[in-house]
Amino acid sequence: MKKIMPQEIEVWYLLPALRREIAKTLINKNRLSQKEAAKVLGITEPAISQYLNSKRGKEMIFSKKELIEIEKMADKISRDPKKAMDYLYKLSVLFRGTDVVCRIHKKHDLSISPKCRLCANE
Repeated sequence: MKKIMPQEIEVWYLLPALRREIAKTLINKNRLSQKEAAKVLGITEPAISQYLNSKRGKEMIFSKKELIEIEKMADKISRDPKKAMDYLYKLSVLFRGTDVVCRIHKKHDLSISPKCRLCANE
């Protein structure tokens, strides 16, 4: 059985899910084109398309409260695109150790005890 570190969960699941939600907000709320959103996020247009069509970053599901935080950062990104990576990093730190990360970690590493606190922000 493969053991997975919380940092791997962040790279494989959290960052793509954050990009998915930010891309959706930039395009749907802030009216950026897919090309503009791709440039701001430093990814390709096909990646944006995959995020919008739930072909990438779809496994992690955020709560309404979490989505509000992501949308706030997306709004900041739309106003100051040069700081997009700073804002994305702040979101990744904000979500580090949260239930949404822990649930995915436990799903993909079955050796983790239900009482595990490895991901916890303590």
